[in-house]
Amino acid sequence: MQRAEIIQAAAQIFRQKGYHGTSMQDIADAVGLKKASLYHHVSGKQDILLSILDQALDLLIQDMQTVLNQSLPAEEKIRQAMQVYVRRLTEDPDLSAVLLMEHRSLEDDLQEDHIARRDRFEALWRAIIDEGSRAGSFRQMNSSLATFAVLGVLNWMITWYRPNGRLRAEKIADQFADLVLGGLLVGIDE
Repeated sequence: MQRAEIIQAAAQIFRQKGYHGTSMQDIADAVGLKKASLYHHVSGKQDILLSILDQALDLLIQDMQTVLNQSLPAEEKIRQAMQVYVRRLTEDPDLSAVLLMEHRSLEDDLQEDHIARRDRFEALWRAIIDEGSRAGSFRQMNSSLATFAVLGVLNWMITWYRPNGRLRAEKIADQFADLVLGGLLVGIDE
């Protein structure tokens, strides 16, 4: 049994039952271990939750850094960032749902590190928006507020997106990017 398998199974259960509704026995049953054996791999539910949150944010940060490192105009970077974010949200809905819905279940002593990692992720979005503003292609605006708006739109996909729905995830990301860029780009309605 690999720790990664435990983390993935726990993410699925946390998504279905919520962090507080999930027991260590639920997780042990899902991976075919005795509860006592599960503790050879993890120290408890908080350890598992933190691992899920860290894994999700590390993947998202890596995705964003790839976008930021490209020699593209900021408007194309925003579009690509939205594409990769939506892809990540929809390809691993368990990990995504836990990141977005269960982070509040972290105990106080673990919150600080999680918040610092989350802040690094959000800073990458702000960097794209600031880059566009400096280049003169985006309106001058509060990049933190713009980042919260973009992420707010994208994050809620976990509550309504269905893989077998009418629109594919990449089409939704494109339409969202059109909406966001309509508000960011200089010259629109000016």
